[in-house]
Amino acid sequence: MGSLIEGDDFQHILRLLNTNVEGKTKIMYALTAIKGIGRRFSNIVCKKAEVDLRKRAGECSADELERMMGIVANPTAYKVPNWFLNRQKDHTTGKFSQLTSSSIDTAFRDDLVRLQKIRNHRGLRHYWGLRVRGQHTKTTGRAGKTVGPTKKK
Repeated sequence: MGSLIEGDDFQHILRLLNTNVEGKTKIMYALTAIKGIGRRFSNIVCKKAEVDLRKRAGECSADELERMMGIVANPTAYKVPNWFLNRQKDHTTGKFSQLTSSSIDTAFRDDLVRLQKIRNHRGLRHYWGLRVRGQHTKTTGRAGKTVGPTKKK
């Protein structure tokens, strides 16, 4: 017994940017499975690629997927504003870009190494494994460490 959404060329799992994407979900929400692509960015990508938002990911043709991946790779060429991108004014290149999948992890690791190298307060807190953004640490966040005061005998 077949499903209503399945056709002759329906794909249950798509491989996009080294990520398995569920074919049964709508294309806008399916793209959010890729690290670095949220709902708003995926909405813009679908609209720029002129893909119907009601379509399931498994129903998309190879040409539509290729257009969407081209927009994700180079969004500024398709007039996506700079403030919409997730990597603004990169420290090494000074460019605006949209990072996805493994390039996010690499950029994040490079940023932490740079902060630790210049002995920045934030970099040192990362290195020591402490809270970075000004939270209180006296009583909270003790997972795996000593919990509570010691009892006197």
